Amino acid sequence: MGMVSPRFLEIIMPLATHMSDLDLLGALVGPTTAENLLDENDGSLFQMFALATVDHGPGQDGGHRVCEATPMDGWQRARFMLDAARELVSRGFAESLRDRDTLSSPDAVRSHLRTAIAHLPYEVFMGLYMDAQNRLIASRECFRGTATQTSVYPREIVKIALEYNASAVIFCHNHPSGVAEPSQADRWLTDQLKQALSLVDVKVIDHFVIGCGQTVSFAERGWL
Repeated sequence: MGMVSPRFLEIIMPLATHMSDLDLLGALVGPTTAENLLDENDGSLFQMFALATVDHGPGQDGGHRVCEATPMDGWQRARFMLDAARELVSRGFAESLRDRDTLSSPDAVRSHLRTAIAHLPYEVFMGLYMDAQNRLIASRECFRGTATQTSVYPREIVKIALEYNASAVIFCHNHPSGVAEPSQADRWLTDQLKQALSLVDVKVIDHFVIGCGQTVSFAERGWL
């Protein structure tokens, strides 16, 4: 089965933007379950999506198992559906970047990154690895941390870039606190990564920090 097509997203997303939170959620999991989920989370979609995150650890193929052979009650099933829907949308945005210059599609890049990690209750450091034409080769979670920090190792980032034979990379990480303002440690790390990758001719195009409803771009601030 193929991924969500970019054309489908172009058609359906404008329609969805005119629906209320309750109606949009109800279209996915049913009106009664949608109302219960919103009530349970004080009407907060951000809180609900954080609870919807499912991770059962690494599977045999090295990926993450998202479903075990155990029964799920109605709310667990609804949360799993939300997580699956979000993942499909994220993959759809990523797919739309594979056949065109990533730099010409800043909105798609931001949408992919926000959909992928903005909701997570722990920090994740991602890399979008691109070829010489700035087309996406791979979108990859490189490191995972706690609610307040994650450890990133430049040597491992260089290894990943060489693995994909990448010419450029866009970094991204989330702040579970919801505040997207980069810290001094974020800026220092980005400088270290830029220096390390320059030794293998890989350019750092941008570093996004994702918060609750806000995205900060290092490039737009003139920090790269």
